[in-house]
Amino acid sequence: MTDSNILQLALELTLKEGQDGAFLICANVAGESKMIDADMLVSYLFYSDEPTIYGMLVPQRDGWIEATIDELLRLFSATGHPYVQYAGATDADNVILDGIREAAKLWQDPALFSHIEASAEGLSFDMGQTGLSEQAGRYVSLAVRGQLAALGVSMADFPTLLPHFQQYGWPSGETTKLPFRVALRLTEPDIDETEWLLETVLINERGTQWVPAVRKVSASIEEALPAKRKPYAKDIQERQAEMIGIFRSVELQADEQFVHEFLNDAQVRVFIQEDLPLCQAFDYPVILPAWLKSVTETKLKIRTSAGMQSYRSSASLDQVLSFDWQFSLAGENIDREQFQRMVDENREYIRAGDEWFHLDPAWLKRIRELMEQVDDGEWTVKDLLFHEVPEEIAPVFDEEDEDDPLVAFSMQQSLRQVMTMLQEKKGLPEVAVPGALQAELRPYQQEGFEWLHFMRDNHFGAVLADDMGLGKTVQLITYLLYVHNLPETDSPSLIICPTSVMGNWQKELERFAPSLRVHVHYGANRSRDEQFESIIANREADIILTTYGTATQDGEMLSAFTFASVTIDEAQNIKNLQTKQSRAIRRLHGLHHIALTGTPIENRLSELWAIFDFIHKGYLGSFRKFSDEFIVPIERDDLEAEKRKLRARIQPFMMRRTKNDPELRLNLPEKLEQNEYVPLTTEQAALYESFVDETKFKLETLTGFERKGLILKMLSRLKQLCNHPALFLKEPQAPAAELTKRSNKMARIVSMAAEIAANGEQCLIFTQYIGMGQMLRQCLSELHGIDVPFLTGSMPKGQRDALVDAFQNGEFPVFILSLKAGGTGLNLTQANHVLHADRWWNPAVENQATDRAYRIGQTKFVHVHKFVTVGTIEEKIDQMLVEKAALSADLIHSSQWLTELNDRELEDLLTFN
Repeated sequence: MTDSNILQLALELTLKEGQDGAFLICANVAGESKMIDADMLVSYLFYSDEPTIYGMLVPQRDGWIEATIDELLRLFSATGHPYVQYAGATDADNVILDGIREAAKLWQDPALFSHIEASAEGLSFDMGQTGLSEQAGRYVSLAVRGQLAALGVSMADFPTLLPHFQQYGWPSGETTKLPFRVALRLTEPDIDETEWLLETVLINERGTQWVPAVRKVSASIEEALPAKRKPYAKDIQERQAEMIGIFRSVELQADEQFVHEFLNDAQVRVFIQEDLPLCQAFDYPVILPAWLKSVTETKLKIRTSAGMQSYRSSASLDQVLSFDWQFSLAGENIDREQFQRMVDENREYIRAGDEWFHLDPAWLKRIRELMEQVDDGEWTVKDLLFHEVPEEIAPVFDEEDEDDPLVAFSMQQSLRQVMTMLQEKKGLPEVAVPGALQAELRPYQQEGFEWLHFMRDNHFGAVLADDMGLGKTVQLITYLLYVHNLPETDSPSLIICPTSVMGNWQKELERFAPSLRVHVHYGANRSRDEQFESIIANREADIILTTYGTATQDGEMLSAFTFASVTIDEAQNIKNLQTKQSRAIRRLHGLHHIALTGTPIENRLSELWAIFDFIHKGYLGSFRKFSDEFIVPIERDDLEAEKRKLRARIQPFMMRRTKNDPELRLNLPEKLEQNEYVPLTTEQAALYESFVDETKFKLETLTGFERKGLILKMLSRLKQLCNHPALFLKEPQAPAAELTKRSNKMARIVSMAAEIAANGEQCLIFTQYIGMGQMLRQCLSELHGIDVPFLTGSMPKGQRDALVDAFQNGEFPVFILSLKAGGTGLNLTQANHVLHADRWWNPAVENQATDRAYRIGQTKFVHVHKFVTVGTIEEKIDQMLVEKAALSADLIHSSQWLTELNDRELEDLLTFN
């Protein structure tokens, strides 16, 4: 390429503006479509730009270069490349380029800041004075913001610094007029003194520091200078004025004297925290004491030891704590009077021996205030247990925490024993199990019952969060038997549960506590107003059992009564705290509030707050305060300290045991089988009765083989209806939320499977119907985000084997299987829960399916759940199978016995209760 060609080089720029004021730029030679190399473009644009080391610091990606708007204004306000001319590749690019060139003129104008106005909202330009177009004004504004950010100046600080910029412009470093540097020096107090000295010093090339003689500190700069430096007096005065113009720690006048100012500790702190960073950003030299650069923060140690006089009963929770205080600084003990003096003097920097230490005076004052509150007897054992004692006195930290704490907390032996008992929930006052209980409690269940009693006795709500299968229900029923055997109990207890488990509660109350009178508050014909009030007033019921939906609808009526206790089962149902349901439940009144849940709630923070707002209103404060204190720092910032603090705060209120807890010594059977009772919905019940009436009429006209065939067909159709009305009616697919509303069995299976997955366990779900499996799969996916495979008879062997291997490797938590396709020949021992969605008339078929998990290789306790709809053929056939268990295996293991029932037996089987 000849020199003449070089002189004629014209580049066409393509510019793409980003959201942060940065531009992506590429170029092609005018008249040519091919982009030039990014390195070549950088060499042209930044060839004389020292701040980017002539383009070495300029980012590049995919053939484009990236430049900030302040860099572009700097480039286009300087002398351009002598051989290169720039234009836009398109009209839009030319508009951008013209705006940059226009803005660049103001950018290099010394009067730039005289056109700027600053406020709390940001900065703006007086466009009338500048004559800038709107686009050019925006570019200058973005560039100013970028430069301020690079200097470490926030927009909040800019208004106060604007006069400084208007007078001195952008920081330009040390002036070249002076053969020495003008600096500021901070000197610590002498021994037994409290004032620091901030003064101006001159530093020559060898690093020697010069300050005026003591007798001349009040003289003018010119008089204080030696003869050879007097010609620089005016320059020194201007540089000193520029430097102190940014200070906030102390107001210094830019007069004709050298700076010689005494500062207290508080002013020094502001100088170090606020003024020093600006001095460094503006390249104003500051000399600090060498030790201050690595000053040790707060070496004052405080040791508190709490104690109480004695522990006799749970009432001692109200016993006032006494505290013993000890102080030390740098390993040396100091007495309370010395500590008091440090607080009174508002000291921040303390010398101990040859070392200096920084103390936070606000923290010291806070400790003194707390000591005064302790002297007034403001905290009790109860406050210590529930972490109401301020953290400055009793800090929360892990025993494994290696950091040396500023406040060391200890307890006297008697208090430590009490706190251990309460926190670990061991050794609580013994309570005799009510004689009316029709069950034998395991040791851990006895502890749970005693803990519920203890929490009631001390007026504390409780969260019983044992794993599924550990018997939360029997522990609560034992507690209710005890409460309703007390002479002072004169109102019923309220239990609120999902509709899908109401049948279970009815059966379990009848089984374990038949002496308790249970009133079911549910359905269109439920008691209301005066009728309900009469039940309460006349003490016609010990237990009122209702559902979340009913309690929400009747919330105003229910909130008018004070119940002996209010228990919510599946407590996660109130997690959405803004819903009508959650608000209605949290407005109920009981002498004791209990929440039951089988899922861990420590990491679901909004759910945690809602449950605690129910059991112990106000304990975690308002939701806004809880969000600021815990949700934001934990969920956004993942701060371990806040996690520890929250765990410590909720731990006394919550009892959670898992099946894997070795301390429980469960000795559980290898397999536990239990029925899960669920009621039909109103829609199902109506369809059920209608279909039975219709079929009975047909049966009266048939005999022999035709009658047997119709019975089997009818039983199959009723089983489908018990599963879901959509199966019975052969309806098309619908949204998951709608599906679960129409079938309590569907809702219960889905929620139980999700709970099992949330606990890190795995389960198998068996069903006879392809449609049921597909609906379960859809609901788990849409409602809980769980992708569930469904193994059917049509699945190829290779795919089937791959799914089995994946499940055994723990790759998914829930596996749905067709009873016929998955009931035999599979090894699925990773599952420790088996859910039978619908009952088979032949128990052997169910047992074969259960044995997919309960077989050689299974090391975990297997929990088998058999879902039974209350009052239907499912419940009645289940009862008949139990009754016939003593008969011939051949009889039971065939479904033919169902067709041999006489008219009376068939009538009883089909009647819906």
